[in-house]
Amino acid sequence: MQDLAGWLPPLDTHSAFVALGVTLGALVFVVEKRRRGITDYRVWYLLLGALMGASILARLGTWAQHLDPSKNLSLVEQLSYGNASMLSALVGAWLGVHVAKRIVRYPDRSGDLFAPAVALAMGVGRFGCLLTENPGTPTHAPWGIVLDEAAAAYTGSVAGVPLHPSFVYEIVFHLAAFALLWFWVRHRAIAAGETLTLYVAAYGVFRFLVEFVRGNEIAWLGLTRPQLFLLVTMPLLFARIAWMIRTGRFRAAPAAAPTERTVPDEQPA
Repeated sequence: MQDLAGWLPPLDTHSAFVALGVTLGALVFVVEKRRRGITDYRVWYLLLGALMGASILARLGTWAQHLDPSKNLSLVEQLSYGNASMLSALVGAWLGVHVAKRIVRYPDRSGDLFAPAVALAMGVGRFGCLLTENPGTPTHAPWGIVLDEAAAAYTGSVAGVPLHPSFVYEIVFHLAAFALLWFWVRHRAIAAGETLTLYVAAYGVFRFLVEFVRGNEIAWLGLTRPQLFLLVTMPLLFARIAWMIRTGRFRAAPAAAPTERTVPDEQPA
């Protein structure tokens, strides 16, 4: 019998870990949905919107990197095999959820469902980055990663020099964030949807700092493109959090008396 392995395409390590992260995140989403007693079937469209938005914008976020269009991939090439950005994926997931809400007219905040799921998916997905991308900038720290010639050529890095394991830092951050969200934050009296706000705010600060040792290309004023993006967006997010805290809107409102059900059950009629 001919070896079936010869018929199989080579395994893309990065994509495999991203797929594993998305799968585990989806399972966490289901568990949290059940814990909160959400039976509205339209919530599945929100999950679909998040996945579609993340997959599309993750690629588009790294598309127009050059002012000269001829230096960029075509749109089809970019969507097929272009570089992907986790920050763009987060923005895409957010947009995808809101578009889905508009389409199916889902009325409730959903950030609490997504926060632990996203944290776990990001943490697992970063293992793929660790195994396939440039680890980071040179370091004298004893935990630096040293690549051989083959690994350095594959990742576009340098061989024989200790490098910051920047993706290890990210893995630790996201898994710690997941544990904190899962075992503590989601049980606090926080306004609906705001656990995702806290996670994104924390990740924004962490990502801005870790970029200094990521080895990404400097774009302007000594900062990378992700740092420039965060420099614009994070003050807006923190201003929103500060306003909500100041106006007393960050804490969950007292539970209202039961009312007649107005949202669809799990199975549509």
